[in-house]
Amino acid sequence: MRILLLLLFLPVLSISQIAFQENAVALGCDNTTYGDGGFGGGISFYDFDNDGWDDITLSSQETYPIRFFKNNNGQFTEVDLGIDNTSETKTVQWVDFDNDGDNDFFVTSRLESNKLYENDGNMQFTDITESAGLTMIAYKSFGASWGDINNDGYLDLFVASREPESTVKYNHLYRNNGDGTFTNITVASGMPEQNFISFCSAFIDYDKDGFQDIYVANDREPANLMYQNNGDETFTEVGATTGSGIVIDAMSTTVADYNYDGYLDIYVSNTHEGNQFLKNNGDGTFTNVAPSNGTTMNSSAWGSVFLDAENDGDLDLYVSAEYDDFTTHLSSAFYENDGNGMYSIPSEIGFEDDLAESYGNAIGDVNNDGYPEIGVLNYFPSNMYIWENNSAQDNNWLKVKLQGVESNRMGIGSWIEISVNGNLQYRYTLCGEGFLGQNSAYEFFGIGAAAEIDYIKVTWLSGTVDFIENPPINSQTLIVEGSNELSVTQTQQVSPLKIYPNPSSDSFTVSVIEEYTYVVFDSTGKQLLEGVLKEGRAQIDLSAFKQGIYFLQLSNGSETFAHKLVKQ
Repeated sequence: MRILLLLLFLPVLSISQIAFQENAVALGCDNTTYGDGGFGGGISFYDFDNDGWDDITLSSQETYPIRFFKNNNGQFTEVDLGIDNTSETKTVQWVDFDNDGDNDFFVTSRLESNKLYENDGNMQFTDITESAGLTMIAYKSFGASWGDINNDGYLDLFVASREPESTVKYNHLYRNNGDGTFTNITVASGMPEQNFISFCSAFIDYDKDGFQDIYVANDREPANLMYQNNGDETFTEVGATTGSGIVIDAMSTTVADYNYDGYLDIYVSNTHEGNQFLKNNGDGTFTNVAPSNGTTMNSSAWGSVFLDAENDGDLDLYVSAEYDDFTTHLSSAFYENDGNGMYSIPSEIGFEDDLAESYGNAIGDVNNDGYPEIGVLNYFPSNMYIWENNSAQDNNWLKVKLQGVESNRMGIGSWIEISVNGNLQYRYTLCGEGFLGQNSAYEFFGIGAAAEIDYIKVTWLSGTVDFIENPPINSQTLIVEGSNELSVTQTQQVSPLKIYPNPSSDSFTVSVIEEYTYVVFDSTGKQLLEGVLKEGRAQIDLSAFKQGIYFLQLSNGSETFAHKLVKQ
């Protein structure tokens, strides 16, 4: 079976009324103000105890504790996890840094040291910041994000520091050594020890070469940073050449493929001058399409998140903002996607009376009905909001959670592709999103009125590709890396060809016993080469492409085989 990569834009599949209602107190999240710490705080809408229900974690101002709310079948109860941290906290993140299957906890602080707490598997936590080698992380930190810069299966850490008056507070990149420790490789990676007044960052693969790059949002000058991963634990800053190095009061790094072209786009919040919507052109450059697609907002915006609110198959957008002269500036905005990448603010869907001053936000699923909720951490004096999704449930959906084996356990940095009647949707997994946010471990897909999904395809950082045909709809699906591997396992037993050398630095010699057509894909599924292999020996030349994992797919009309190619 040959997989055709039909990079088609998914049209609206049905019309469904969007409706949200603020329900935090009724759901058990009461008395949840952040306080008056500078620039607000962060929120995690993540299942911290792995019981299948999305929990909520809130940061707080100095002298106030971090708040943990456990989801008990759709109702929240505040719990004490024994984490005694009362500094002015910003990012609150659950991350399995040691790949042991439980969620450890990382928190940044604007006033004190950042902290890493290890979970013993029974929700008992120990502060291991010092033994892990993270004590030198500068304070004045805001955002943190996790990704795997060298595809070794362990999550590395990038911490953003915002301190305009300091000359010694820098952003830091820490490599996970795989033994419970980290090494500061900021300088070795090619990143300068320079203060950039950075709010947040995100690990993304903007150029689809199989290696995670890092995008950083800077508050005013200098420009935002795009660190391109060179594949050898070093980075080259390419903000100017890619068009992503914008100079604004940048707060957020919100990432998604909003137009389903297979390339990651970035939404960056800003002050009254307008937010920027950086469309990935697929050629290594970005274009700001916010003025043309209706998403500039022109308020003091902070957190933002993409979601398919009514599960109609396209990605809508929610943006938090400061309450600032509501007659001229929005305090929040929900932008509905018309199915063609154009956005507008619909009326009477529940957000009309939202006058809160809000910063961080995230999405999760309170009641596991497949329709995402929006959690928002508001500034003093308002409580947090949980915008419960009451949209008419007449559209179908799918939720996908990943479990890495060769890749990192959380599956961060993976591409998830689904096909619905030949139309494709994409999601990319992150840890550290928007402005100080962490979304659910599940990726949400709306499929409208469609009664079935053609397939789910997961491309992991390791290069493994899992392929599941006709998965059940309206369900939560856990995909374990390698459990549905694309033709590779059986190919190794009955393959009609030999490949050598593999790995190779440039070309691969292929020996076949009959004629085959071939296609070469990169690790994200993008087709790079195609041709015909005659009986005997031939060369597959990958010298023009970067090092990484590639796939050679062969077909003779009745059988199809796939082989992994490793370019060093």
